[in-house]
Amino acid sequence: MAAHSQGIQTLLEAEKEAAKVVQQARQYRTQKLKDARSEAAKDLETYKAQKDNELKAFEQKVSWTTIGVFEKLNGQHLSTLAQPKLIRKLSTRKLTRSWLHWRYLIRRIRMVL
Repeated sequence: MAAHSQGIQTLLEAEKEAAKVVQQARQYRTQKLKDARSEAAKDLETYKAQKDNELKAFEQKVSWTTIGVFEKLNGQHLSTLAQPKLIRKLSTRKLTRSWLHWRYLIRRIRMVL
């Protein structure tokens, strides 16, 4: 009977050891997942900062060209409107074509931005 009791006691101790090993494995896995998430978040922040810098550089590059285009378009448009005789000479078709072309350029510029 004592051998039987000792065998049961050994099995209980082995079961406790196995439970400890399983618990340690779970903790290890949980810690690795937390580490991977934090590393991925850091990488994502770095990538986001890089892309933001690229976007700002692109916006600065494009903003100078768009400012020049707007000034040029506004200057042409205002100078055309300032000359009423020229407007009377232009046909409605030419005015419409000019206006549509101007709208098209503005839409293209907005697409770039």
